[in-house]
Amino acid sequence: AAAGILCYVGAYVFITYDDYDHFFEDVYTLIPAVIIIAVGTLLFIIGLIGCCATIRESRCGLATFVIILLLVFITEVVVVVLGYIYRAKVVEDEVDHSIQKVYNGYNGTNPDAASRAIDYVQRQLRCCGIHNYSDWENTVWFKQTKNNSVPLSCCKAALSNCTGSLSRPMDLYSEGCEALVVKKLQEIMMYVIWAALAFAAIQLLGMLCACIVLCRRSRDPAYELLITGGTYA
Repeated sequence: AAAGILCYVGAYVFITYDDYDHFFEDVYTLIPAVIIIAVGTLLFIIGLIGCCATIRESRCGLATFVIILLLVFITEVVVVVLGYIYRAKVVEDEVDHSIQKVYNGYNGTNPDAASRAIDYVQRQLRCCGIHNYSDWENTVWFKQTKNNSVPLSCCKAALSNCTGSLSRPMDLYSEGCEALVVKKLQEIMMYVIWAALAFAAIQLLGMLCACIVLCRRSRDPAYELLITGGTYA
């Protein structure tokens, strides 16, 4: 169950990244998600080893279980560190570096992946432009259309007659998308961090239980033959 939940967290990061991948140029942003899925898969195998070793009362199996669990624990510490790093400055730098290029590549057609990504983000996060809707005036798409309008994805969801015209700014989302994208991705990284910390605690408990069983096994007296010879009364 723990392994399944851990893999779900990693998959959630992958799925969300797919919606925002145009705002990233560095694929290494996905490293924490890759590691956490790998750890989840490995955790399932480790759980089977631990169960079999406990049922069979195998000291060798339990020792192997503790060692592997310790290695996985160290890996999860790496996930926490990487997640914290990407959550902080790196995510912000990545988005800041690429978002202008993404908006300049907008052409307003559905088949275009970058255009779909921008429309999706603006509707999902209720934002418009990089810092505000006026940023659209500097894009190639705005200059080519020459209709003084921004994409319809900038229109507030409650309005049905919005045309995206800059002459009616009250119809448009006023907040820019850059800060909201950074905030959203930092929240996702926090899910990774909390998941890794939670399962690190579970693994510590598993290692402690296995060590207790090992210590008890080592203190158990060896079975001895009570009567080795002689006569019976």
